[in-house]
Amino acid sequence: MQRCAWCSDDPLYIDYHDHEWGVPTRDPQVLFEFLLLEAFQAGLSWITVLKKRERYREVLFGFDPQRLARMTDAEIDERLQDPGIIRNRRKLEAARNNARAWLQLEDPVGFIWSFVGGRPLVNRYASREQVPAVTAEAETMSRALKKAGFSFVGPTICYAYMQACGLVMDHTLDCHRHAQLVDASATSGPSMQVH
Repeated sequence: MQRCAWCSDDPLYIDYHDHEWGVPTRDPQVLFEFLLLEAFQAGLSWITVLKKRERYREVLFGFDPQRLARMTDAEIDERLQDPGIIRNRRKLEAARNNARAWLQLEDPVGFIWSFVGGRPLVNRYASREQVPAVTAEAETMSRALKKAGFSFVGPTICYAYMQACGLVMDHTLDCHRHAQLVDASATSGPSMQVH
């Protein structure tokens, strides 16, 4: 079965690629979780974050923004001792800060999806080399998130976030998921914007 070139043979990566990456989600909990995970990934490989994802769910209150917004400095200090996560104070403080910013959004799902006009952008790239690291939409999202008080939301992080949550679908044309996701969209109505 053909997959995107970035997907290794790690079973965790394969499962993520085949079932999550590029699948449009409007679940606020999933959107929030991925926003934090992408921030933790800054400067590291995505597989590193995926391997620590379950532990993050345990120590970050199931990515509950209400509880995370109340995380104390002492709780951050405690998590900095946990080898099961990426121990970076700035990123943990950003998780708390971003939870607070998320809770200030009147409609977080509508806000996140507004950067693609409410419908996934479906790209038709033949190879990994054609897939951009940043787009105009990601730059706009980054500026808006920063203005709303978020941190660790540069344009590259925002584009990876858009890919992960299916705001953009960047499975390459040779990947089996490209056709599956386009077909799924076709049966549910004209909900995707094909580029």
